[in-house]
Amino acid sequence: MTDLQKKLFDAACIAQKRAHAPYSGALIGAAVLTGDGQIFSGCNVENASYGGTVCAERVAIWKSVSEGAKKEIKEVMVVSDADKPWPPCGFCRQVIAEFGSEDTVIYTANLAGKMKTFKFGDIFPEAFTPSHLD
Repeated sequence: MTDLQKKLFDAACIAQKRAHAPYSGALIGAAVLTGDGQIFSGCNVENASYGGTVCAERVAIWKSVSEGAKKEIKEVMVVSDADKPWPPCGFCRQVIAEFGSEDTVIYTANLAGKMKTFKFGDIFPEAFTPSHLD
């Protein structure tokens, strides 16, 4: 891992420990890097209604917005407690499409540091973006 990847991984691991997942038991943490170099993290927060559950990636991105980050998301790290790293779900991919770009780098990792790297455009081609609303 590069130093930057390690910072994202560490931030996602800290958030992962805070996950509220009493129904699935899947503890997920995420960290995003904005274009101005800020890192924001989040964890999944489950709800008994299931539909009210929010994934770690969305929490991290919404935190970046609520805390004033104006630059696009450049990198996303998703850390799970599973042996095989979990990629962002469809909802999260759509939110990444709103705040990232085709070139946004997605890292998926487990707690042992086993990591995969993707370009967002490769895992979510032809994403619906704000440009479609012009």
